[in-house]
Amino acid sequence: MKNTDVLIIGSSAAGLATAMSGKNNYPDKEFTVIRKEDQVMVPCGIPYIFGSLESSDQNVLPADSKYDALGIKYQVGEVENIDRKNKVCTLSDGSQIGYQKLVMATGSTPKVPGWLEGTDLENVFTMPKNKEVLDQIKQKLTGLDRVVVIGGGFIGVEFSDELNKSGKLVTIVEKLPHILNLAFDKEFAEQAEQILSNRGVHVMNNCGVKAIKGKNGKVSYVELENGKQVEADAVVLSMGYEPNSKLADDSGLKLNDNGFISTDEYMRTNDPNIIAVGDCAEKRHFITRQQSGVMLASTACAEGRIAGMNLFKLSAIKTFSGTIAIYSTAVGDYAFGTAGITEADARAEGFDVVSGSFEGMDKHPGKLPGMHKQRVKLIVARESGIIIGGEAFGGVSVGELTNLLGFIIQSRTSVHTLLISQIGTQPLLTGSPAAYPLMKAAEIAAQNIKVEQAKEVEATASTK
Repeated sequence: MKNTDVLIIGSSAAGLATAMSGKNNYPDKEFTVIRKEDQVMVPCGIPYIFGSLESSDQNVLPADSKYDALGIKYQVGEVENIDRKNKVCTLSDGSQIGYQKLVMATGSTPKVPGWLEGTDLENVFTMPKNKEVLDQIKQKLTGLDRVVVIGGGFIGVEFSDELNKSGKLVTIVEKLPHILNLAFDKEFAEQAEQILSNRGVHVMNNCGVKAIKGKNGKVSYVELENGKQVEADAVVLSMGYEPNSKLADDSGLKLNDNGFISTDEYMRTNDPNIIAVGDCAEKRHFITRQQSGVMLASTACAEGRIAGMNLFKLSAIKTFSGTIAIYSTAVGDYAFGTAGITEADARAEGFDVVSGSFEGMDKHPGKLPGMHKQRVKLIVARESGIIIGGEAFGGVSVGELTNLLGFIIQSRTSVHTLLISQIGTQPLLTGSPAAYPLMKAAEIAAQNIKVEQAKEVEATASTK
């Protein structure tokens, strides 16, 4: 039987980040990674295999070179049993590995709703993180022209746009009022929807799916709850992912109500020698503190870094305080980003908030080539002025602007602090210092706080 100090099950974003962070913090410890696949996909790059990239070979996570550089051991295999008492894992080939610390980074798999008829028909696909399966799907899609994508979240939108680029007739069906409805407020979701439609994707909102129908074992159309039928040569289920937590459950690790492995802020499970990170691990929202189903590679990497630092020695300042849910995506030349909580969700949760929005430019003057309009919205807790959410629209600069919004939220920056912060601007790289969209949105939010305070004073005076 082999032995190792740290055994990591899974080698996608969370497993890779944990291994690298752990080895950097505990260089004298031996780290071993077990993964099912010979090659691991870059999770967020999967939709682009079907359009922008020539093949899945261009979307391989370069984990092996990083492991080699740090002296981390790795092998292909599948852990079938965890003996927690003796701290031994048994693989499918019968071999065993003993550990001091075990990291569960088992990821997630696409949801296939049991209630949905027709998911077993030929040419009904999900988007797993498996290179061989993705290659097979891409090959099968070659001769199929009409594709229905069920689900208008980020993966569904990106996949629809990529298939549209390759000449497919794509229809995206979303049960909620808008695509990206859970991530953005209405005005941003509607804008994304319009851009996607202008690019040739047929968007159907407020449409629940009743069944997938077929002939001779192959899909032929999708039946909607309103009775309409959408013809299809292929259907892609983009209805979310569920945590791979069966191994953890079988091992007696505690799961939360939604099937995620329960963890504390150091990413520890109910077994002090077992850590869980990434899509399989429990998360709470940074703002609401509610359980969250957010599955993001960026969040997984943050958890991995924190887990790696705390494997053998806890640090009170190196904790995971909840997911900020930082998302960004691009549709054509336009980008959208969001962090924290939307205004609609904040109000639904009972937060007393104001917002501030401003649309400016991402270069100055506006006649410079490649200039995009840039719109920023900030959601602010009225009493404290703390920024709890932000959304952005514009060109490629929105990606890093969204990350900045995440930093602002995590550091609990107030709109007043933001207004006295200094920024650097340059005509080709940023908006004007006099009309910088982030600062102007903060300015408007601060004004709206004053307006609400004045209303409150007036209302109080009128009751006396």
